[in-house]
Amino acid sequence: MQKIWLGIAVIILSAAGLIAPIAHAQETGFAGSAACAECHAAESAAWQTSDHHWALKAPDPLSMLGDFNNASFTHKGITSRFFTRDGKYFIETEGETGKPEIFEIRYAVGHRPLQQYLVETKQGRLQTLDIAWDVNTRKWFHLYPEQDLPPGDGLHWTGPYKNWQARCATCHQTGFDKGYDFATRSYHTQWKELTVGCEACHGAGAAHVSWVRKREGADPYQSAAPKLGPGQQANELDVCGPCHARREAFSQVQPPAGAPFHDNYALSLLTPDLYFADGQQKEEVFILGSFLQSKMKAKGVTCSNCHEPHGGGLVAEGNAVCTQCHNPAGREEFPTLRKADYDTPLHHRHMPGSEVAQCVTCHMPERSYMLIDPRRDHFFRRPDPLQSQAADAPDVCTACHTGKDAKWAAEQIALWHPAGDKTWQDRSAFIAFTQGDRSQQTLASLLDYVRDIERPGVVRATALSMMGGSIALPPADAAALLKDSDPLVRGAAVSALRSLEAQERIALLRPLLADPVRSVSQRAAVELAGAGVAALPGADDKLFTDGLRDFLNARLANADTPESHMAIAGLALTRRQWQQAEAAFATAAEMDPQLAEAWIMQARLRSASGNLDGAAAALESGLKAQPRDISLRLEAAGLEMQRGRPEAAIAVYRQALEIDGQRPDIWVAMGVAALSTQNLDLALSAAESASKVDPAYAEPHLLAAIAHVRRGETEPARAAAQRARELDPSLELPPEIARLLR
Repeated sequence: MQKIWLGIAVIILSAAGLIAPIAHAQETGFAGSAACAECHAAESAAWQTSDHHWALKAPDPLSMLGDFNNASFTHKGITSRFFTRDGKYFIETEGETGKPEIFEIRYAVGHRPLQQYLVETKQGRLQTLDIAWDVNTRKWFHLYPEQDLPPGDGLHWTGPYKNWQARCATCHQTGFDKGYDFATRSYHTQWKELTVGCEACHGAGAAHVSWVRKREGADPYQSAAPKLGPGQQANELDVCGPCHARREAFSQVQPPAGAPFHDNYALSLLTPDLYFADGQQKEEVFILGSFLQSKMKAKGVTCSNCHEPHGGGLVAEGNAVCTQCHNPAGREEFPTLRKADYDTPLHHRHMPGSEVAQCVTCHMPERSYMLIDPRRDHFFRRPDPLQSQAADAPDVCTACHTGKDAKWAAEQIALWHPAGDKTWQDRSAFIAFTQGDRSQQTLASLLDYVRDIERPGVVRATALSMMGGSIALPPADAAALLKDSDPLVRGAAVSALRSLEAQERIALLRPLLADPVRSVSQRAAVELAGAGVAALPGADDKLFTDGLRDFLNARLANADTPESHMAIAGLALTRRQWQQAEAAFATAAEMDPQLAEAWIMQARLRSASGNLDGAAAALESGLKAQPRDISLRLEAAGLEMQRGRPEAAIAVYRQALEIDGQRPDIWVAMGVAALSTQNLDLALSAAESASKVDPAYAEPHLLAAIAHVRRGETEPARAAAQRARELDPSLELPPEIARLLR
């Protein structure tokens, strides 16, 4: 049934003229790293030991670091066995059927501090195993030791979130083309070089190699290759950024080296799921989002100022990496640097030569991913214990001084560096907003941050995105932000106009259909569709249609991920294309049955069309996959109320409360259902339970007031209504309750 829905989605999108055939035209003219080594021997020798060189390797005795000598590893009752046969490498482990299966290891990924392995579960489909090899301790370990996921779960190693081509491959290979066929769910992946070779960063070099060998005419490579090195920040961010960033690609085909980042990718903003509210990295965000926040980025520092690009190491040892610039003489390229001696106890206040006297310890704290892989934060923050504490984020000071608190650490820093200016990294308004503060002062502070063009664009864009509909963006600010020099800000501003009248929004957004950056023009088209625009006059209509097509094709380039189908469904909803939306939600749910929102949206669409049985079936399917999901149970209870079956709804609410009895909203919802059955005792009991869970919650008191009124108990009803109004003066009261307070 789900494959039929997938076909419907393709037909509808094609009929609307919003799907173009996905091109698989790779950049041509690759020579291979071996050809580069003929002249660039030193660079090639450094590359041979680099992480780039080890990004992906075919299995052989030199590349396979794990123990495949009939070794075994047990996790959550599942024993996996690693062995060789006829010179090939295998694992026997639980497959997608739930039974033990034997898989051949097709590729090895990485070499320090861990190595992962890829197997082919279906023709052309590569999956990453959750069991990896710890290179330092020489032991097998599970990357997610607390997880006990059955086959069929999207996060099981055979599921969509562990698919290599969808999630990882393009950054581990050169000249990569995913080759995913949306209709057949199959991969026909191609690449020019198995690992990250010279041409991944320098561009296809066959023409250059030919010129070098023949020395005839002008060398075309000199103008085609991106210029890299210190002073080339923009180029380096376009070359290094795509793989060292949390982002979504717009194409199945790896763009040419140095292609503009925002034309080819949508960068993830500093959202609470990825970053702490003070800007520190939380999840695995791969550097770029952190670096874009830094003052070093603002002053022109680039990757190769610190990193030797071919071997992947640092340009100097220890603190010398930092003191090449941060020293008493300064550095000519960065004239605003404060000239001072930083590699001294007068600055770092720790034992010289110790680990804590290293600049990176305090200014680039580590956070480990995949359990044993530490990554340094590239925000380059000054330690700010009080702000980190407010953000519930790690603090480098109290992480070591475990017997001390943030106040003590802040006082010590103030004593040592009384003139320390942390204005650049001040995120107090972000922290307050993330913690639920929607006061005018907080919103005004966020808006002031957005207006300040000297602030990092990624942070301003995040502030815009955070505020959403919480503040009415003044038209003058909207117009200015839509012309901002940073595409991240322009893109975020597109979605921040929803408080304006429709015609004003449309007038402001139309020019962005011609924005030179694809990530912005796509968003403008989608936002216009959400504003109810079906067509625009003249040339704007073509730009509008092209923008929607570009957005959909970018999502279909990632059609092997459930989140892309959720995005397609979202656009269909804004355009009131209900059948298309339901088809896309169904595809997302098929790919990841644990994606509760996909089941809920199917149910709502079916319910809206009068198909209540179909809505119930969708929720039943979702609950089979996620029996403890509260949102699905609440939706099911709401559907029972819609069907005029409050007793059935009460039963579902009780099930939800067995899972989480600390949700006052569920108690209130059950109480409302009880009112429908005239079970006033249950309504009052539910109101009391909700108030115990959250004494500041106004709705339980309103529920109690209604129940008391129906029982003819005027004084208790009046007291409950008064309490509800005290807790929330804006709470709308039913007429019979409002009369009690007059």
